[in-house]
Amino acid sequence: MTERVVIAGVGLIGGSFGLALRAAGFDGELVGLGRDPARLDAALECGAIDRAETEAAAATADADVILLAVPMGAMASVLAAIAPALEPRTIVTDAGSVKGSFVTDAHRILGSLARVVPGHPIAGTERSGVDAAFAELYRGRRVILTPTEETEPEATETVERLWSLTGANVERLPVEAHDRLLAATSHLPHMLAFGLVDALARGDDPDAVFRYAAGGFRDFTRIASSDPVMWRDICLANRDALLEALEAYRDDLEQLTAEVRDGDGDGLLSRFRRAKTARDRFCG
Repeated sequence: MTERVVIAGVGLIGGSFGLALRAAGFDGELVGLGRDPARLDAALECGAIDRAETEAAAATADADVILLAVPMGAMASVLAAIAPALEPRTIVTDAGSVKGSFVTDAHRILGSLARVVPGHPIAGTERSGVDAAFAELYRGRRVILTPTEETEPEATETVERLWSLTGANVERLPVEAHDRLLAATSHLPHMLAFGLVDALARGDDPDAVFRYAAGGFRDFTRIASSDPVMWRDICLANRDALLEALEAYRDDLEQLTAEVRDGDGDGLLSRFRRAKTARDRFCG
């Protein structure tokens, strides 16, 4: 039975996790771990956690599950902070966007992956912080768990039950498959949005560009309002898979450029029809 859940990093993701568990009737204790007392106070005030701690040892004592909902660049340091106080039964899971680097760090720092359940909720907004958290964030959304061969089945089942309480649809994937798929479907689109907005902002007349930007531009670039530090960390953590996705997209962009340059209307129409069919099928 899960009686105490620790949330390390009570921002949008961690805060919404706590709010969703409480809304679902979870009656255990929710403990928030963080460095900023003001942010922890905000998490207490909105009900995302029941108790706040700034010291890892105090937070992890008697913990059944610890969720690391911190930026990818902070995962290793948080793992190192909680490691001395971890009890053998405590399950460690995470909400990071990259699983390979987390598994590597967890194995190096904790020494065993038996009680480690890597995870990634495919949910979020361009906003950050506990003030943006809400209990419905995970409802109907996918959460991917990537247990390793060393992970104990009972640990995975416990984490799966918690995420199911939030209303999420839980699936499992191998670590490498997760990172490759997310590089193409999440990390690459963010890079394109950031890159396009930055290129236009550095152009000859950025004020005019953004003043006359239509709804399509706003829709496409909405994710460029996401946390830059978080996305820097994700890029570096998933570098190899992201490079493959970027290079594949660059090759396809060169073909698209050639179609426009050559006035290849048939090629453009075929491309656009394939894209519309695919998006309507999978995202409609």
